Amino acid sequence: MNTDTCEIYCYDEDKVNRVKDALRPYSFQDMAQVFKVLADHTRLKVAYALCKEEELCVCDVAHIIGSTIATASHHLRLLRNMGFAKYRKEGKLVFYSLKDDHLKQLVALAIEHQREVVVRE
Repeated sequence: MNTDTCEIYCYDEDKVNRVKDALRPYSFQDMAQVFKVLADHTRLKVAYALCKEEELCVCDVAHIIGSTIATASHHLRLLRNMGFAKYRKEGKLVFYSLKDDHLKQLVALAIEHQREVVVRE
């Protein structure tokens, strides 16, 4: 017998309607893109690196994540194209930074959660 599901079908209509109303104005497909971008461990490292330093050049990021410049550029470009990062050129160097604090907060929450999980184990 499966103990993690209801044995009968019933629901609290008021609760269900309140939650459905709360969900209505949001695009969960768009929100899921945020997590999709961060679901790649390399991009998460890049985002974390950009949280630790206000701005990093592509070469710095490549060294931090242990990749080629092409790989670092690819991940940074994806973060930029998704609207999470911005860049500026200084001569022949390109510097990246995170666009706003929301992504920093998500990364910080993920790091804190990981610390708590490790401590509990």
